[in-house]
Amino acid sequence: MLSQTSFFIKEEIHLSASQPRLLLFVGSYAEADDPGVYTYEMDSASGEIRLLDQATGMKNPTFLGVNAERCKVYAISETTEGGERIGEIIAFDLDSAGKLRELNRELTIRPSSSHIQLDRSGRFAVVSGYHGGNVGLVELRADGAVGKLVNEQQHEGQGADPVRQDRPHPHSVAFSPDNRYALVADLGLDRIVVYSFESETGRLVYQSEASTPPGAGPRHLAFHPNGQWLYSINEVNSSLSLFSYVEATGELVLQDTVSTLPLDYAGENTTAEVAISTDGRYLYGSNRGHDSLVQFAIDPESGRLTLVEHVSSQGGHPRHFALTPDGLHLIAANRDDNLLAVFAVAPGSGRLTFTGRTVTVSKPVCVKPVWF
Repeated sequence: MLSQTSFFIKEEIHLSASQPRLLLFVGSYAEADDPGVYTYEMDSASGEIRLLDQATGMKNPTFLGVNAERCKVYAISETTEGGERIGEIIAFDLDSAGKLRELNRELTIRPSSSHIQLDRSGRFAVVSGYHGGNVGLVELRADGAVGKLVNEQQHEGQGADPVRQDRPHPHSVAFSPDNRYALVADLGLDRIVVYSFESETGRLVYQSEASTPPGAGPRHLAFHPNGQWLYSINEVNSSLSLFSYVEATGELVLQDTVSTLPLDYAGENTTAEVAISTDGRYLYGSNRGHDSLVQFAIDPESGRLTLVEHVSSQGGHPRHFALTPDGLHLIAANRDDNLLAVFAVAPGSGRLTFTGRTVTVSKPVCVKPVWF
């Protein structure tokens, strides 16, 4: 049984008593002595970005989870226990000036974690273990601090690619719109594994699974706003898969798969992030190698994708990107050029135009824009 502290106390917390501010939280590859998590404020009209704070003391805090209502930021990190690698989560309080203060940290799964996702209630976090083939459910306490690992699931098997898919590689988790299911993208198995999320008992219970095409390598997932379609961006073969989603059972059925690359591109490439516009009309993905952002139009009847265009990500290895909550901008995190690049999103067409605004950040690999 979970402790009573797993239930958040309902209260209103705001960063500012005036109008909301658009903040960006950035995670990066970093050594513990160097800055690894950054807070920026972004002007939602101009796209201008200014640094508010940066935090040290974490090794490779590559992915972040943000709870805006509770003014909490969660970062994964790598550490050791008894000479063995183990993942951890660090919780931060965020004050009215955008400053980060470490609240606590707790160990999670071995040997490390690659991704963190908060459930829609903010009471739990799920961490994905790319290197260990495992997924861990972590309790978050009433004050927002990180609690203990309460459940762990181990994947088994292999995929079609003997190099990239010799064993399980859970890369990320997405919660269903109703928070009843946790869907795990396992790159190594070519599977989306669906777990029933039992929040009262703190358990992930196997429900079902669906397969991408062999050798695809699902990496990250995005639900369409209508809740009926799920999109998987597939790292190994640079593709996007559309699944129909059955809300009652969590069942997924593969409908279509398309390439993220131009027909005439023959170089090496892996994909990274996927996101959908708030109006549900467009899907965006990132290509590492081709170093581009790809835009698709979403058919409103079937969910199938039609290519709109590719645009340069303005840097090497766009490992992550995000649309701002107002839908006016896209920020691309180009790891190899230490660069955040800001794009304007055209109303109606959804097309991307580079604004000329950039921010230098050491090896950025996650960007989370949130209203506070």
